[in-house]
Amino acid sequence: MAMPNVGERAPDFALPVSREQKVGLKDYLGQKNIVLAFYPLDFTGG
Repeated sequence: MAMPNVGERAPDFALPVSREQKVGLKDYLGQKNIVLAFYPLDFTGG
């Protein structure tokens, strides 16, 4: 998958919020603005 550019629509994906439930970008489509931020080394020791 190619890296999206700033301002492009993100591909739909879902993440678990509990064992039984997932939440995805499509759940908020047309309702809210979403900001995605990724911190690949945020929880690593060092």
